[in-house]
Amino acid sequence: MSFGYSIVKLVLKLKGVKKSWSEDPIDYVKKRRENVSHPSNKLLLGNSFVTKTILDTKVTEITPVKPANDYLLFYCHGGAFVYGPTENNWESLARIVKYTNTRAWMIDYPKAPENNIEKIAQNICEAYYKALEKFKPSKIIFIGDSVGGNLLTSLTQGLIRDNKQLPNRLVLVTPMMDASLTNHRIHEIDSIDPILSYKGVHSAKKMCAGNFSLKDPIISPLYGSFKDFPPIHIFVATNDILMPDQEVFIEKVKEEGGSIEVVVGEGMPHIWPLLPFFKEAKMAMEKIISIINDAVLNDK
Repeated sequence: MSFGYSIVKLVLKLKGVKKSWSEDPIDYVKKRRENVSHPSNKLLLGNSFVTKTILDTKVTEITPVKPANDYLLFYCHGGAFVYGPTENNWESLARIVKYTNTRAWMIDYPKAPENNIEKIAQNICEAYYKALEKFKPSKIIFIGDSVGGNLLTSLTQGLIRDNKQLPNRLVLVTPMMDASLTNHRIHEIDSIDPILSYKGVHSAKKMCAGNFSLKDPIISPLYGSFKDFPPIHIFVATNDILMPDQEVFIEKVKEEGGSIEVVVGEGMPHIWPLLPFFKEAKMAMEKIISIINDAVLNDK
C-alpha cells in the first residue's frame, strides 16, 4: 500500500465516510450534498460540454479539446442509486476524455427513493437509444462505477433479450452486482472496507427496488444471463464489500463463454480508480484509458 493511499484512508476516516455508510436508513439527503449537477470547465479539465434532457435524465456531452474520434463513452455514475454525480465522477470522466480524445455522455439518471429501479432503467435505456441515433453501436463503450456498472450490466442483458444493438464493450469499476447483499463473505470484508458498510448499502438498495425483489435481474444482474455479452473489463478491490459478488459474476461470465479481463486492486477500496492522488489509483486510471485507446486503435 502506497503512502498516498495511507493519506487517503486517513482522510476518509476523518470525513466519517464509513460511518455514513453504516446508517439504516441511509441519509441520502446528506449524501446529495456531494452532488455536482453543473460542472465547470475547470472541473472538466478544459473539455467543452453541452447538456440536454432525455426523459427525466440530464445528459452532459463532454467533448475533448483535440479533435474527437468517432467513439462515445456512455458513462453511468455510482452513488447507491440515491445520489451523484460527484466531483470524482466528473474529474475521472474528464481525464478519460482528455487522454483518449473520445466524447462522453454523463448519464445523470433519476434517483431513489423518489424513483424506483424500473424508472431509472427506462431512462438509461432511452438515453442509449438516443446515443444510437448519433453513434454506431460498435463505437459505444459503456463505463460504469458501482451502481453505474450495475445499471449498464442490466441494460446489456435487456438489449440482448430484446435483440437490440450492443455496445463495443463494458468497463465496470467495482460494480454492485447483487442488491440483496446475501453473500456471507460481505460481512467478513465489512470490517476492513474503509468506505462502504452493509447497513447503508442495503438500505439504499431497498429504497430503489420498489415492488421488485432485490434478486430480480433488473436491480441484481448477477441473477441474469451473460451469454452473448460484449467484452468486459472489470476492476475489483479486495477491501470492498462488493467484491464477493463480483467474483461470482466473473465466474458466471466465464462459464457462459464470455470475454472478461479482471484487474485486481490488492488492498484497495471501492471505486479506487476514481479516487485522487495516490499511485494505485493513477495506475488503474491509466489502465482504463489504455482499454479505450486500444479499442479505438484496433478498430482502424
